[in-house]
Amino acid sequence: MKKKLVILITAASLLLSACNDGKVKVDPAESTKPSSAQTEVTPVKVEKPKFTKDTYPKLDGSTATIPLSEAAASDILGISKEDSQKFIKHNTTHNAYVNLINKKVDIIFVTEPSEEELKLAKDAKVELEVIPVVNEGFVFLVNTKNPINSLTIKQIQDIYQGKIKNWKEVGGTDSEIIPYQREANSGSQTGMEKTVMKGLKMVDAPKTIVTGMEGLIESIAKYDNSERALGYSYFYYAKTMYNKDTIKFIGVDGIVPDNSTISSGKYPFTTSYYAVLRKSEPKDSSSRKLLDWMLSEDGQKLAEKTGYVPLKVR
Repeated sequence: MKKKLVILITAASLLLSACNDGKVKVDPAESTKPSSAQTEVTPVKVEKPKFTKDTYPKLDGSTATIPLSEAAASDILGISKEDSQKFIKHNTTHNAYVNLINKKVDIIFVTEPSEEELKLAKDAKVELEVIPVVNEGFVFLVNTKNPINSLTIKQIQDIYQGKIKNWKEVGGTDSEIIPYQREANSGSQTGMEKTVMKGLKMVDAPKTIVTGMEGLIESIAKYDNSERALGYSYFYYAKTMYNKDTIKFIGVDGIVPDNSTISSGKYPFTTSYYAVLRKSEPKDSSSRKLLDWMLSEDGQKLAEKTGYVPLKVR
C-alpha cells in the first residue's frame, strides 16, 4: 500500500495525516512546517489510466513542475514531447492555487502553499489535500567568481535577516552581500520562508526582489557585480531547466545539493513538489487516477527519467 503524506486544510484547523496503517494527527501549529525527512513510498504497480485529451484531468502548476506534467501527459496519452508541451499549461504557483480553489482546475503540481494561499482556501471553504509526488532540494546559488562554497544554516538566516552584510564575515572577500529574494507567494519565496527561515523575519528588500525564477538566476549569473550576489531556487529548476555556467550551488552545513544528498535526506533543505487537490474530489475521479499512477512504480520511474528525485523507496 502506498504511503501518502496528506495535509488537510479546513476552516477550523490544519491536520496533517500520514496514510499507512492508520492516521497520525499533528499539532495544527506544526502542520504547515515542511519536514526535512524524506517522504517514503512502497512502490506498487498501478494500471496506466486511459485518458484522451478531452478526458485528461484539468491541471495547473508551478514553472518547475512543467516537465513532470509534460512527461506524464506524453506517456499516458501516447503523444510526442512537442505535443505535450502544447497540451500542458502551467500558470505559476500562486495562480495555480487560485485556479484550484476557484474550481477552474482539479489538480495542481506545486510547492507547498503560502499562508495567503491557505487563507484563500479557508475563506472559500475549500479543503485541500497536499501530497508529495517527488523529492526536491531548496538550494542557494552564487556566481562562480565567488570563492564561498558553503554556508551554515545560521549564516544564511543571518544574511536574510540583515545581520550579516559582508562576505568577509562568512570567509569571503571584503564585499557587500546582495541577497536576492523572490516576490511574495512565489513558490521559491514560500519555500524560503518556511523551509529556511522558519518564522524568522526576512529583511525588507524592495531593490533585490526579483520576479520569476529565471530572473533571480540571471541576476547571479551576469558579470556586473554578480560575485556579490546570493540567491535561492529549487534544485531541479536551477540544474535542469535554467542552468547557467556562471552560477554554482553552494553547500549548506558543508553538504552540497545533488541527487544523492537530496535522495538520502542528507542535504538540510530537503523538500518536495506536491500534487494538490480539493478534498471533495471523488475517489474515482480522473485527477485521483492520475495521482495514483504518478505515485506508482512506473510513475516514479518516469519522474526519475525526467530528472526529478523520486520519492524514497521503502
